[in-house]
Amino acid sequence: MIDFNKIKTIPIKDKNYKTKIKDFVRPKFIRGNNKKIKELANEILIARKNSKEVIFMIGAHIIKLGLSLYLIELIKKGIITHVAMNGAASIHDFEIAFAGKTSENVKENIKNGTFGMVEETGRFINEALKSGNKGYGYSIARKIEELDSKYKEYSIIYNCYKEKIPVTVHVAIGTDIIHQHPSCDGSAIGKKSYEDFKLFVATLSKLEKGVILNVGSAVIMPEVFLKALSIVRNLGYKVENFTRANFDMINHYRPYNNLLKRPTEKGKIFNIIERHEKTIPLLYKYILRENGS
Repeated sequence: MIDFNKIKTIPIKDKNYKTKIKDFVRPKFIRGNNKKIKELANEILIARKNSKEVIFMIGAHIIKLGLSLYLIELIKKGIITHVAMNGAASIHDFEIAFAGKTSENVKENIKNGTFGMVEETGRFINEALKSGNKGYGYSIARKIEELDSKYKEYSIIYNCYKEKIPVTVHVAIGTDIIHQHPSCDGSAIGKKSYEDFKLFVATLSKLEKGVILNVGSAVIMPEVFLKALSIVRNLGYKVENFTRANFDMINHYRPYNNLLKRPTEKGKIFNIIERHEKTIPLLYKYILRENGS
């Protein structure tokens, strides 16, 4: 058996990253138009006017591209009611909060086995997951707060926690760099992610006439959504008529089928294939303009 206790880690100060706080885009109204995104923004505003759920499921790219502040503003304004993310997104979000930088050069670092071996990232997140706090997202948020992380205002997870809206993290063992660390506890990861899955199911049970978006998660979140929806319906909740949207840079099988086509024939669907640097600012612009902000 391989001894993971012999794995060597390196301090975060010795690691070069591609995304830094200075690269983060301050929310602004950009030029350009997109009728589909404008229509989606209107659906979101109708949902919130009627106190319905607006769920954002995200992958890591939205953070790596420096677009977190757009979501954070929508969280603060009460537009987004739940953020669900894969494990990679939670790691990038934590690194931004803690160190103000994230996204290493995988091609270079995989050559000598230093990819994903940052000491602080693995140690602090795994500590959080082994804590007595309930839930994966909540545990990371509390760790960010406990560390008094310098850049916590740039964190989606921390801002969800601060605004008291659910933030859930959904992982597969072996997919995230914190699983490479000697401090990793698979049972703690499984328990905390399962708590978040149940929390996600609870929000989904209230999705009727609400809106759910998948932004850049090609596999994990569309799969989690489909299983959660099956539980909701199995328990007798009516979730049949709701708006679904997929934002990505290329078409993927699971978001299209699991989110847009399979769940229901009711409700509007939006499959918007364009770079996130364009779609997220446009969605932000339409929501705030129509909302009078």
